[in-house]
Amino acid sequence: MQLVIGRIGRPHGLRGDVSVEVRTDDPERRFAPGTAVATDPASAGPLVIESRRWHSGVLLVRFEGVNDRNRAEDLRGTTLVIDSADIPPSDDPDEFYDHQLIGLAVLTPDGERVGEVSDVLHHGQDLLVVRRGGAEVYVPFVKALVPVVDLDKGVLVVDGPAGLLDPDEIV
Repeated sequence: MQLVIGRIGRPHGLRGDVSVEVRTDDPERRFAPGTAVATDPASAGPLVIESRRWHSGVLLVRFEGVNDRNRAEDLRGTTLVIDSADIPPSDDPDEFYDHQLIGLAVLTPDGERVGEVSDVLHHGQDLLVVRRGGAEVYVPFVKALVPVVDLDKGVLVVDGPAGLLDPDEIV
């Protein structure tokens, strides 16, 4: 499974630098000089990182062979991806990658299946997006509400207040 680590934005300057919208929690490692990065569409890459620097909170990257603004503009909108198999497992048993959580069955403490994790949002607080039929509900991803995550069984348990998993309730 491919995971998005960034998206190439507009060129910066005349020498081929591009802005990158970072979508990884480890940009220093993922965008290290010398690293080859796969792309979507695949025809744009792989791209090898020549240099990177932060400028006013924006990551600027120069790729090998991209030496002018026109070539940099051709890459605009390209998604940078890695294979999920290339990500080492976490040493923390309570830390999970998004791709590990997406697709897990959501159970109540009684074992009743109530939905599936369709996405994970990061807005200051991690939120699990749980698809229930045609609706989605948001569950804060905290131990008090999600006491069990069992990747081997493909399930997680949500133990929240009444109405938390009801898309018609305002919680």
